[in-house]
Amino acid sequence: MITLQSTPPKILLIGDLMLDRYLWGASTRISPEAPVPVIKIEKEEIRLGGAGNVLRNLVSLGAHIRFLSVVGDDDMAKTALSLLEELNVDTSNIISSTQRQTTLKSRIIASGQQIVRYDKEDTFPIDKETKTKLFETYLRELEGVDIVLLSDYGKGVLPKHLTQQMITVAKEKGIRVLVDPKGKDFDKYRGAYLLTPNKKELTEAMGATLQSPKQIKGVLREMKARYDLEVGFVTLGEDGMAFYDSQLHLRPTVAREVYDVTGAGDTVLAALGFALAHENPLESSVDFANTAAGIVVGKIGSAVVEADEIFSFNHAD
Repeated sequence: MITLQSTPPKILLIGDLMLDRYLWGASTRISPEAPVPVIKIEKEEIRLGGAGNVLRNLVSLGAHIRFLSVVGDDDMAKTALSLLEELNVDTSNIISSTQRQTTLKSRIIASGQQIVRYDKEDTFPIDKETKTKLFETYLRELEGVDIVLLSDYGKGVLPKHLTQQMITVAKEKGIRVLVDPKGKDFDKYRGAYLLTPNKKELTEAMGATLQSPKQIKGVLREMKARYDLEVGFVTLGEDGMAFYDSQLHLRPTVAREVYDVTGAGDTVLAALGFALAHENPLESSVDFANTAAGIVVGKIGSAVVEADEIFSFNHAD
């Protein structure tokens, strides 16, 4: 397991901030208008989502965070900023754009089951002026940080050229960049320390099968070389995680029960970045992230995990 330094690490997080809205209720009848259940809403909750969920996990773990993102000039942005302030997170680096709307994902849940999700969002790249402002802010905030995390949900905050600029500058300063990627073009993240795709994402990006350890090793080794990464890494769902530095390392899942995989990738990015920022070896940092993921999938919704939960998890039996 990892060790923690006396001073919390400084982590710079950049990505797509969004809101997750949960509408909880129950259904006792079918609508006369269409063959769908009628849900009586009993409770509503709004949480930070996307890169905001990575941030929530980092706060829960005890990191010192510098957060950069872009939101719309709308009521949802005000809600997002308010939620950030409740976490005592500095919101001065959240850029407001009149050209966009803040992403809102709404989920209706009845009897513990998600019935439907509907989204309001923009996914086009941020405009040139916003890109310039975001990069200038990044350069300023990069000073003195221990690690950089990029949480890319494909909503436009991290277009390819800007992402490459960020990785290049950090690398020149000897700062590792970890990326939760989106889409099939992993060239966008060339030069990062590692990426944290899931099995489906890596299969689509590399056009390869991940079934046997031999196949996993080959794909991770190719991924590492093709995109100039320090480490090849993948999450394998119920099969755990795997990474390749100079050899293949397989880590079986530690999940005891799986209720909801929502946000599990956010937890992996946060926990892995947190452990590495505390200057732990890669192997123990992956174990820490694997345990964090095993805990969070046993919770409903985009949940978070605390360091004490992770440390005590393996001793609970």
